[in-house]
Amino acid sequence: MQVRSLTELRTLYASARERSVKKELHALDAHCTRFVALSPLVIVASSASHLALDASPRGGAPGFVKVPDAHTLLIPDAPGNNRLDTLENILQTGQIGLLFLLPGVDETLRVNGTAILSTAADDLQQCADPKRAPKLVIRVHVQAAYLHCAKALMRSALWDATRHVARSVMPSMGEMMKDQIGGDLPAETQAEMLQRYAQDL
Repeated sequence: MQVRSLTELRTLYASARERSVKKELHALDAHCTRFVALSPLVIVASSASHLALDASPRGGAPGFVKVPDAHTLLIPDAPGNNRLDTLENILQTGQIGLLFLLPGVDETLRVNGTAILSTAADDLQQCADPKRAPKLVIRVHVQAAYLHCAKALMRSALWDATRHVARSVMPSMGEMMKDQIGGDLPAETQAEMLQRYAQDL
């Protein structure tokens, strides 16, 4: 069996409660702004023109995402793997979805809107940190913002230290990539990877 219509889908669920509908804002209020200022991690969702979807994490010191005004977010682009999946998607469709997380807080903040890739001097300066100024900034125009309930993170117990997985239960990234793509290079150990990453953090 497969659900094939909105009517079929809705028969499986009750209607959304009034507060769940009304909580969607069209701009960032004081609570949303505070959430962004405290958040060290945002998941960025984007789509290519042929509807291929992508989600990518962006992290930094709390407040690394700037809020110049209630309708704007600035996300600095830090050094990464240079695939540029998110940036290419933004060029193609200009659409973006964001999920902000706060360590220890089970609620999350969802923001949807449009985005451009900005190299404006003021945007770069606002997003500069003691180590570097970004090459570009993802400038987001906020169209919808709302606080997402805590149930998913409560179910996952994401912040419960007793449930955390020791890094040693998985091979290093280098070892997994060697298995996945082969090649003659030796598998990079976890320690070697961390040493290499430290140069770009």
